[in-house]
Amino acid sequence: MFEELSQKLDTVLGKFRERGVLTEPMIRDGLREVRRVLLEADVNFQVTRDFLGRVQERALGEDVVKSVSPGQQIVKIVHDELATLMGDERPGIRWASHPPTVILMVGLQGSGKTTTTGKLARRLVREGRQPMMAACDLYRPAAVDQLVTLGKQLGVPVHAGEPGGDPVAVAKAAVDAARRDKRNVLLVDTAGRLQIDEPMMDELRRIKAELNPQEILFVADAMTGQEAVKIAQGFDEALDISGIILTKMDGDARGGAALSIRGVTGKPIKFVGVGETMDDLDAADPQRLAGRILQMGDIVGLVERAQRAVDVEDQEKLAKKVMGGAKFTLEDFLSAMRQVQKMGPLEQLAKMIPGMAKKLPAANMDPKRMKHVEAIILSMTPHERKRPDILNGSRRARIARGSGRPVSEVNRLMKQFAEMQKMMKQMKGFMPRRG
Repeated sequence: MFEELSQKLDTVLGKFRERGVLTEPMIRDGLREVRRVLLEADVNFQVTRDFLGRVQERALGEDVVKSVSPGQQIVKIVHDELATLMGDERPGIRWASHPPTVILMVGLQGSGKTTTTGKLARRLVREGRQPMMAACDLYRPAAVDQLVTLGKQLGVPVHAGEPGGDPVAVAKAAVDAARRDKRNVLLVDTAGRLQIDEPMMDELRRIKAELNPQEILFVADAMTGQEAVKIAQGFDEALDISGIILTKMDGDARGGAALSIRGVTGKPIKFVGVGETMDDLDAADPQRLAGRILQMGDIVGLVERAQRAVDVEDQEKLAKKVMGGAKFTLEDFLSAMRQVQKMGPLEQLAKMIPGMAKKLPAANMDPKRMKHVEAIILSMTPHERKRPDILNGSRRARIARGSGRPVSEVNRLMKQFAEMQKMMKQMKGFMPRRG
């Protein structure tokens, strides 16, 4: 997410950081570079101009000129203004005083609307809510089947209409079903088109009038760039949307849509889709998004991912093992590695730790490499995993053949594992004694 924009901004702002003294011409030249980077990233021209106007006004103020570290002060100003550009605070969902809370999901065909409906249902379940989904896209082939399949996968009930039926009647019946089944949130997946047209908008207006939803969330494909901003404007004019969900932010998007869409519509980005699994829908916290764009990391986001992916019981077992002085085995290493893999690609995780992405070579973050390590460990016998010290030359050659990897990779893994065992022993020395 924002990779191209992040790298270019980091290069430009790095020039500010390197200078002990900043003059007004230096600041103006630097901000011209920032302007170029934003426009190349597909950020709306008007949004870019307003953004840089605010940055320049603050950057040329006395606080920066007199600062001990003026370069860092400018980076902070850019961070703060980026966060303001995407919203002043973390936007939440407006809940109905009398359930169910109705959330209308709208957008063009192909934006990922149906999948995002499932992702949002999954997120609500994790938060302790009882959602129901309504399949009201009765035109696209297999749209109803897709939502029903997602519902079974997630354990979330789906109220499905018949293809060719009346979407407004189906939506109204879904509200009654949600109320009857004591489901406190109803997510309504509506029909999309390849482009905005009046029949689609008229249908959405009728659904809105019938349901009076608490939220109308426009699902935008970040890959479409400035086109997503224009489409968002069209939906907002017709329906007065309450928020935006950006999908495919893990792809090759330049980031411009994310920065422009709120500035143009005035509506908050509430969630961002950052991957393909049902858990890959993050809340759009402006401060955290700005931090990720400027490669400052996102520790809160990393912790949230860990909470979702890590098995608490396995974690406690490993902690007790380390504290108790038991030997850290290759079985433990494999278990820990699998838990990390559940959190997402290593490259994504590294970007969430401040400075880590620059320190880790890209080769070390190759997901294939983790698969190779897994293959090597699984080619060992259970006894060898518990007692890696018995791995002599002939055993290592057999493991290499079984895993399809060279002996040098087996040797490298064993060297890294020995270092990790030492680290675990040192950690035990720092653990507080109980009792």
